[in-house]
Amino acid sequence: MIEVHGLTKRYGPVEAVKDVSFSVGKDQVLGFLGPNGAGKTTIMKILTGYHFPSGGKALVDGISVEDDPVEVKKRIGYLPESVPLYGDLSPTEYLGFIAEARLIPKAVRQKRLNAALDACGLRQVRSKRIENLSKGYKQRVGLAQAIIHDPPILILDEPTSGLDPNQIIEIRSLIKELGRRKTVILSTHILQEVEAVCSQVLILNEGRIAAQGTPEEIAGTMKGGDTWELTLKGADINSIPERLAVLDSTVKPGSLLALENGAVNLSFFLTNGDDAAEGEHIFDWAVAEGYKILRMNRKRLSLEDIFVKLTNEGGES
Repeated sequence: MIEVHGLTKRYGPVEAVKDVSFSVGKDQVLGFLGPNGAGKTTIMKILTGYHFPSGGKALVDGISVEDDPVEVKKRIGYLPESVPLYGDLSPTEYLGFIAEARLIPKAVRQKRLNAALDACGLRQVRSKRIENLSKGYKQRVGLAQAIIHDPPILILDEPTSGLDPNQIIEIRSLIKELGRRKTVILSTHILQEVEAVCSQVLILNEGRIAAQGTPEEIAGTMKGGDTWELTLKGADINSIPERLAVLDSTVKPGSLLALENGAVNLSFFLTNGDDAAEGEHIFDWAVAEGYKILRMNRKRLSLEDIFVKLTNEGGES
């Protein structure tokens, strides 16, 4: 549905997007993840035809955003970070205006309007003035205007920005539902949002792609191992580092902390192996060394860990 090749965008001397390439298929939810200023919004504005690229190509449903931006906009529903709403109108009046601006035929206009109200849970506030709605409902109105023409592609820029926890859950649920029948690109800097909603992730940093793939694929590529945390009893804290070396030559010792009950908290990094075999190996090591295991936990590298590593170290794909 969307193909981007070598995309570059310059604003004078500033290069906001640098040689970005990716693709998004049908019925996928792609999360743009990155710190503020990473280039997420710029790419979205190019895909929606509001900006033209300085270099490279962006194709939406096989149509170049430069060659035919009007045709591209017909296929896209766009929710910018600041939703353009008219506060003195009701959701019904506002969506009626959007339907007319979108050139939706009169014969199906009311049907599309009702479908958008239902999909976004706006029936109970359809006649209230938008200025009197909560921010969560205003965001729903923004989503409704993005889907009223039933586009195959949705591009959503920070759709849960400024919402309370309950509103965030509602909007995420709605986006996930829409992602089952549409291609969705979701821009955010909230890591939980990506994990909750997105099937694919693209991490941007300083205008470049730092990583892309499913969250699991990115974690698998990055981690190279896992951190193990154990609480051991009967352990001499001073001898643990030497005894740990017996476990594996690739062990990297972490923290050691003596507890009041005579136990010791131990953490170490171990290069990946088979999940079950690795756990069994550590258990056998502890028993052989005469330790009692009070707690044993494998801590996998999270998307948050990956994000911090990539954006702090300037990683590139």
